[in-house]
Amino acid sequence: MGSGHEFDRTRLMLGDAAMERLWGSSAAVFGIGGVGSHCAQALARSGVGRLILTDDDSVSETNLNRQCVAWRSTIGQKKTKVMERMIREICPDTRVLTFETFVLPDNLDALFERAGQVDYILDAVDTVAAKLALAVYAKEHGIPILSSMGTGNKLHPERFRIADISETSVCPLCRVMRRELKKRGIEHLKVVFSDETPRTPDPEMEARFIVEENEKGSARRHVPGSVAFAPPAAGLIMAGEAVRQMGGV
Repeated sequence: MGSGHEFDRTRLMLGDAAMERLWGSSAAVFGIGGVGSHCAQALARSGVGRLILTDDDSVSETNLNRQCVAWRSTIGQKKTKVMERMIREICPDTRVLTFETFVLPDNLDALFERAGQVDYILDAVDTVAAKLALAVYAKEHGIPILSSMGTGNKLHPERFRIADISETSVCPLCRVMRRELKKRGIEHLKVVFSDETPRTPDPEMEARFIVEENEKGSARRHVPGSVAFAPPAAGLIMAGEAVRQMGGV
């Protein structure tokens, strides 16, 4: 695994057997934004041998405050392709497969068929419909999944933790997900969530931002605030859980 010494320090922590299991594992990260980009980068740095990256979005200037794929030089480029290049710089031997598409209930079967082996699903997408579709697919196919809940309008990264969806509180997205999952016969879902009460963005500033975004064709009605340290914290927590599970440590 690997052609150099990029995983030597990790091997000291996890041991040879776990590193071999990680190198033989395949993780699918859906959403390469503030949460998913940091999650994917951490998985690569931990020695996961194969990564499937799915996101149809391109880097924009407003991503610069929190996404590790966002640089002045990458604005306008597909996030999946920027992430793939970053992983090549970390470990050229890591196998990367990218899909430049939105996650939709009616395209998941074809996407997973093309993806091949998937040992762990990491859901960092924004829409409820996509999150529900991934949760249903994971249950039906017996694939472990970890889903990120709301990270917008949060200021305290230390409040993020792993829990079952049935044990969550405060988070508005968790509330919606609990209700919709129950309709689909799903009582349990492992999530990363924060029990911090979301802050309310300044209405005038949000209104100006929405106007600017809609002039670009975004059709936004609400825009959450974000900071450099909250979404990445959730992504790193997700990567840590997946590495521990796939590595058996």
